[in-house]
Amino acid sequence: MTRMRSLRRLAPLAACLAAIVLPVAAFAAPPPAQAGFRPPPESAIPAGPFGRMVRLGEAIFRHTGTAAPQYVGSDLRCSNCHIDGGRLAGAAPLWAAWVAFPTYRSKTKQVNTFAQRLQGCFRYSMNGTAPPLGSKVLVALEAYSFWLAHGAPTGAKLAGRGYPKLPKPAAAPDYARGKIVFAQHCALCHGADGAGRRAGGRVVFPPLWGPRSFNWGAGMGSIVNAAAFIKANMPLGRGGSLTDQMAWDVAAYVDSHERPQDPRFAGSVAETRAKFHDSPYSMYGQTVNGHVLGAPGPK
Repeated sequence: MTRMRSLRRLAPLAACLAAIVLPVAAFAAPPPAQAGFRPPPESAIPAGPFGRMVRLGEAIFRHTGTAAPQYVGSDLRCSNCHIDGGRLAGAAPLWAAWVAFPTYRSKTKQVNTFAQRLQGCFRYSMNGTAPPLGSKVLVALEAYSFWLAHGAPTGAKLAGRGYPKLPKPAAAPDYARGKIVFAQHCALCHGADGAGRRAGGRVVFPPLWGPRSFNWGAGMGSIVNAAAFIKANMPLGRGGSLTDQMAWDVAAYVDSHERPQDPRFAGSVAETRAKFHDSPYSMYGQTVNGHVLGAPGPK
């Protein structure tokens, strides 16, 4: 009986870990409404120098911390936010991003190339250092993105791009409600402390806050972006199972925890918020549980 009770307690975690080793295609097929474009299968990667660069780009994308460790300062990898190796519609797929650049970005207030966009991912989401333009890491990621977008029309806003936009919440996103959603639907994989999970010496579920997560400059630091991603894709393999309100609430909860400083820090939290986080959907500079987020001190 004791053994049976132990097995029952372990069952949810076993199911969670099973999602790591099951083929991604088993739970990550693009929804029919967003299936207007499908990237080529991995088996179609060509032989020769270009194919080798594409495969390197895929390896960097799926295993960023081990394939490009010199540029990464977190326990995240690109495929945490761009699921199924950047293939999945509704999870910011690479094929839809590739055909949208160069483009003007309000974040940088200038026209950016795709390579510059990748640099920003390393700087903010990876909490690391931007690889130099023309570096092997960026060229490989560009090659992989270009190959995934084979046949997609340049300049088109493809269905499945980014994360599906959520309607405004019926009630303002709430930390207390979000904490309950997190405990019920997220903590099993990401840990009650949001620090993620490791197995066999490797990160299997990423940290959502804390020193090894994305920094305050990352797109996921916006409750709008986090809620849209969560609604469409989380819990892993069960995207769409949370209500819109639950997604808004748990996004507010996750983004109300401390994380590495915004690399654009302007000398004070107030000044940095005014310059880069002047939005009701950014918790940077807001006071939560007696602590000003982004400020030094107890967290």
